[in-house]
Amino acid sequence: MGSHNAPVLARTPGKEQQAVRSRPAQRTHTWRFFRDRLVILLFLAPAMLALLLFRLLPMGYAIVNSLEHNNHFVGLENYRFLLQSSSFWNALKVTVLFGIIINPLQIILALLVAVLLTQGIPWRSLWRTLVFLPAAIPFISSSIIWSMAFRPDGILNALLAAFHLGPQPFLTSSSQALYCIMVLASWIGVGYWMVFLIAGLQDIPVVYREAAAIDGANTLRTFFQIVLPLLRRPLAFVLVADTVANFLLFAPIQALTRGGPDDSTNLLMFDVFRQAYTYGDVGLAYSEVSILVLVMLGIVMVQFRLLQSGGE
Repeated sequence: MGSHNAPVLARTPGKEQQAVRSRPAQRTHTWRFFRDRLVILLFLAPAMLALLLFRLLPMGYAIVNSLEHNNHFVGLENYRFLLQSSSFWNALKVTVLFGIIINPLQIILALLVAVLLTQGIPWRSLWRTLVFLPAAIPFISSSIIWSMAFRPDGILNALLAAFHLGPQPFLTSSSQALYCIMVLASWIGVGYWMVFLIAGLQDIPVVYREAAAIDGANTLRTFFQIVLPLLRRPLAFVLVADTVANFLLFAPIQALTRGGPDDSTNLLMFDVFRQAYTYGDVGLAYSEVSILVLVMLGIVMVQFRLLQSGGE
């Protein structure tokens, strides 16, 4: 009787039962984790494959071939030859000088134009189109157009004559030819980089400018203390992309000067072409490409460090 009248006690699950019940939930969580990672990898696969095929493999191929001469392994002999070559050092000096001048020039002009064309000026869209238009023209076509302008009897000397100034040699002068290439490259580059900076300016909320105006900040103070810091990321992209583009500049050199006069426009990229296709020394050209990539990486790293020094 006592056994029938005993109260039924509620049983709480022990540790073993709790572990058994939690295993399906853990397996579900693990499956979802790997499923999400698999989906991410599938979406990234085309970009990773393109990076491998069109960036990493050609880079590895260039490094391997830079150690050869006429299909014979020579180790670092090509690099030693380049470092002892006055022609290579001149090309490196011209390339660095070109980048030091043209990169800030293009970015400052692109930023000024972008700021101007985000104001409420009449026909703003038309002006944007006109400034961007040179970037839509193939580089070789622009080079041909400017070659006619730089001729001794071209439009530029005609304009100088209208102001009673003497004619200039332009592309035939070793002291002027590199600056003529800068003018041509900037004519195209300013409008191109302007588009990215306009997008960055339009992405800045208007409330920041309105708050600065309420606090009594003038236009210059608002630009340097509010707009420019918020434009850091687009500026970083434009700076790096512009640097790489100018280091790889080739078409106007090939079309207008062929590295002359007196190697004054012999940029490294053109010197690579000349080593490979004029002199037939492919191994030396690959060695020069490797050095060019290292120089670009070094400059880009310095640029990132300078941009990060001011904080995010």
